[in-house]
Amino acid sequence: MKENVKAMLLSALVLPGVGQLYRGRVVKGGILIALVSLVLLIFVVLAALALQEILQVVRIAGSVDPRAVAEVLRPRLPAFLWLGGILLCLWLYGVIDALRDR
Repeated sequence: MKENVKAMLLSALVLPGVGQLYRGRVVKGGILIALVSLVLLIFVVLAALALQEILQVVRIAGSVDPRAVAEVLRPRLPAFLWLGGILLCLWLYGVIDALRDR
């Protein structure tokens, strides 16, 4: 298997930036890994905060009310969509860049 294909698979299946590290581009790989890790960390923190609010609604209501849960999640949806889009772009960039033969 060619080196660039191995690098592309590493970036696609493990984490963007790992393929760049495999190809010897340490700075670019490190930056990609740091950015992806930061986006994932923000995503997890926002998800944990949303889950806390959902649990508060469930405690108050005594049962799971889908409308109340939707109202809690509605203001957070744009942030989740932005983070998902940024993560997708970083992932695609990492895969395509690892595949390029330089």
